[in-house]
Amino acid sequence: MTYCVGLLLNAGMVLLSDTRTNAGLDNIATYRKMFHFEEPGERVISLTTAGSLSVTQTTIARLREAIDDPDATEATSIMKAPTMLKVALIIGDMLSTVRQEIDEKLSTMKQSASASMIVAAQRRGGPMRLFLIYPEGNFIEATEDTPFLQIGEHKYGKPILDRVVNPNTSLADAEKAVLLSMDSTLRSNLSVGMPLDLCVIEKDACRVSRKRRIEAGDDSFRLMSEAWSKALRDAFTQITL
Repeated sequence: MTYCVGLLLNAGMVLLSDTRTNAGLDNIATYRKMFHFEEPGERVISLTTAGSLSVTQTTIARLREAIDDPDATEATSIMKAPTMLKVALIIGDMLSTVRQEIDEKLSTMKQSASASMIVAAQRRGGPMRLFLIYPEGNFIEATEDTPFLQIGEHKYGKPILDRVVNPNTSLADAEKAVLLSMDSTLRSNLSVGMPLDLCVIEKDACRVSRKRRIEAGDDSFRLMSEAWSKALRDAFTQITL
């Protein structure tokens, strides 16, 4: 399993993903689940993935292949699509097609495969947009009322986002919020694990403004986690019935 989260704020977008993939307790591996497509200053598209690795890797590979195709058009390439809504449609169609193909191959074993994605995107002159794409290819979009989207093991990290994130949240506070959301998930679910990938896309930059790989044992992440745990314990002891 995995956990990925994306925030859509007035100041920009923030994405965070873990890298753990497991097919049983004795088969745990690390795979990147965050991918970037960009023409700096013109267009940026960042994706995080959750679910079957065969589905997500094939989908990403085909999206790249479509970009590199010399006959690519606005209907086939996410780097040529005229709007970010069209980008979401292209990705959704590709994800759905790949999932169905793999499902057919697995049907004789009475198994199935599924995957979902978060897509953060902006083109020059257009608004920032954040989509959650479902396995069937349909999607929803982040709004001012719900400025964050999650995929994977989302339930453990949702409470802090509900309480502290709104469109006016600064990018610095947003980074802290998604990292604490991930910390809560890491503590409660063994199928989510380090290292973590974080990216920040500043509004109208049309490029990835900052990327960070957080390894196991990272001092700043450990100190933040310890401070959060202490703050929660102190708050708990101060509450009276």
